[in-house]
Amino acid sequence: MRPALRPPALDRHPALRHAARLLLAAALVLLVLVEGLTLTRNPTEPRAALLTAGIVTCLCAVPWARVPLAARAWTAAGVSWAATLYVFASGRPLAVWGLGEAVALLVLLTGVLLRLPARRAAVLGPLLALACAAAPVRDAAPGRFTLLFSALAAVVSAFTLLLRGTEAQRVRDMEAARAAERLDLARELHDLVAHHVTGIVVQARAAGFTAGTAVDAPATAETFTRIADAGDAALGAMRRLVRVLREGEARTAPLPGLAELRALAHAGAVAGPPVTVEVEHGLDERLPADLAATAHHIVREALTNVRKHAADATVARVAVRLTDGGLEVRVTDDGGRTAPHVPRERPGERGGFGLVGLEERVRALGGHLTAGPRPHGGWEVRAVLPYGRGETA
Repeated sequence: MRPALRPPALDRHPALRHAARLLLAAALVLLVLVEGLTLTRNPTEPRAALLTAGIVTCLCAVPWARVPLAARAWTAAGVSWAATLYVFASGRPLAVWGLGEAVALLVLLTGVLLRLPARRAAVLGPLLALACAAAPVRDAAPGRFTLLFSALAAVVSAFTLLLRGTEAQRVRDMEAARAAERLDLARELHDLVAHHVTGIVVQARAAGFTAGTAVDAPATAETFTRIADAGDAALGAMRRLVRVLREGEARTAPLPGLAELRALAHAGAVAGPPVTVEVEHGLDERLPADLAATAHHIVREALTNVRKHAADATVARVAVRLTDGGLEVRVTDDGGRTAPHVPRERPGERGGFGLVGLEERVRALGGHLTAGPRPHGGWEVRAVLPYGRGETA
């Protein structure tokens, strides 16, 4: 499963995106028009063709929402090459710069190499780069402009491919973090299922030993009640287990739960801000062990995020309670002095991958997790796991 990435800043603000698109279009077209008005003293058909090609290419470089990048890139490359071949076929040396068109081709080249699939980028990328280098060759004295845009095409291609490789590695790291978290969750659920099934076997054998005794009826009834409860818990854990991939050896250490949250908060306060813990009354007795372990895991990762990015915060708060949506785990802090300046880790962003794995764990259990700034300052990590108030462990 490919991780969901957080959209770029412009995608989260439609007005800014629209303004940036219009600004880019205006700048590129203006560059072409200035070149045309400056150099076109005697209008000719080749000059008209170059002006038209420049405007079309510049418009293609603008990221219009309804026109795919590949279609715009193919159109720009085709129009640019057609204009170049037409000028060469006309045999008339022209005084042209080709700056606006070449810049537009570089913009498209960056997008193609960064976003299109590898096979399509391998074909379309060189076509755009060569079109960029060929645009100045139309000039009567193409020397320095040809060298400039050839160098720019090479630099832009190399830098964009480096960014593409970095992004691909980041996605692989995120997928590895998610897979590792799923395996860890699968091992925990395996331990829970094994524990419940072992209890069922032991109690069933105990019921067999009481058969025929004076206490047969009440003891057997009580034993089978415990067997039914253990079976329900095992089935619940098994349903969650089948949603994740199980690999590796199961761990034998007991799973941490809500009872260990205060010890975790005390340990976090040693290297960070003081931590307060609020757990809904009676929740630690009736919450299933796998959900309790996940809640502990969420708090641990969130407090680690606090220590890394807001060690000077005055307080961090942990709250675990039941809501209409399920089990809510919330960790907040006031951010400290670094809150406005130091970016925090979010699921799917650059930086560490702790929250990426945590998001995968929560999603595997059918819940959802969010992490982001609070309206009045500070930071919040909030997870909601499916669990009804009427359920029992």
